[in-house]
Amino acid sequence: MFRHSIRTLLAGLCALTAASQAAPALALAAPACPHPQVQAARALRAQTLTDLTTTMKGEAFAYASYSLFGTQADRETHPAVGRLFGTTAQTELNEHLHEAATLAGVVGTNAANLHQAIKGETYEHQVMYRGFADQARQDGDTNAAALFTEIAADEGRHRDAFRTALHVVNSGQGAIPAPQNAKTVPVPAGLPKVHAARTKTNLDTAMHGEALAYAKYMLFAAQAKKAGNPSLARLWEGTAAVELHEHFAGEAVLAGLVRTTKENLNKAITGERAEATTIYPGFAKQAKAASDTAAAAYFRNTAADEAKHAAAFQQALNQLH
Repeated sequence: MFRHSIRTLLAGLCALTAASQAAPALALAAPACPHPQVQAARALRAQTLTDLTTTMKGEAFAYASYSLFGTQADRETHPAVGRLFGTTAQTELNEHLHEAATLAGVVGTNAANLHQAIKGETYEHQVMYRGFADQARQDGDTNAAALFTEIAADEGRHRDAFRTALHVVNSGQGAIPAPQNAKTVPVPAGLPKVHAARTKTNLDTAMHGEALAYAKYMLFAAQAKKAGNPSLARLWEGTAAVELHEHFAGEAVLAGLVRTTKENLNKAITGERAEATTIYPGFAKQAKAASDTAAAAYFRNTAADEAKHAAAFQQALNQLH
């Protein structure tokens, strides 16, 4: 996995944890080649939970980004690279994020999941996206201001749908709302369409939040199905698709996330190496010091995976030259 800006991601961690919220929508499955079985969360130390949340954001962002990079590789007639990006994206989502979410105890009952989502959507609707839109207007990035305003309105609708669903879950009366229809935004390769550094930072923050929302909502959908509530599962899945296909994708266009396949590979290599050599080993060291041994093992295992991803991407890049 990789991050555009670890500094930005960490700075926005607390806000986006509250706000927890392109490639086809995908149900999170059990890992195909899992690491040693992770345990459900005990009372983890605060720093370990923070590191797991950072990890989930990065893994979700990697899934969404690598999926787009794979599409770009296919457009450039590099099918092997497209497959590599696609399979790596699946690993980041279905293994790394899934295991981190299990350790952190992200998924609860249907009611608890709805409460969590309502809190996040309310923050994004009332505070985050409105603030981003105001800043983009001040900086002359009117296209970003318009997108942020549109997404703020969408998040308000998501909040209202989740509130209605929560009432149905708690009371047993009424009907779960149908989800908003997702309108897929194509993401071609290109340079950023905004100029202000602040807007670029806000787009990066927003993309990490939208990617995480997609992943979490798909986990919540799986829980709803397990609990025998297919209508709620459809609401989670439909909302997840909006977060990924519309919100993340629209932000990716403005941010210039996708470039040429060579540039995308270089970006991925840099990120994967940083996580393999610095970020995850650091998280493992902190978790071990806090006696969070399962989390420490997870971070070590994931670091080893990321080193393999970096090597595979490097080999693909070498073959393109």
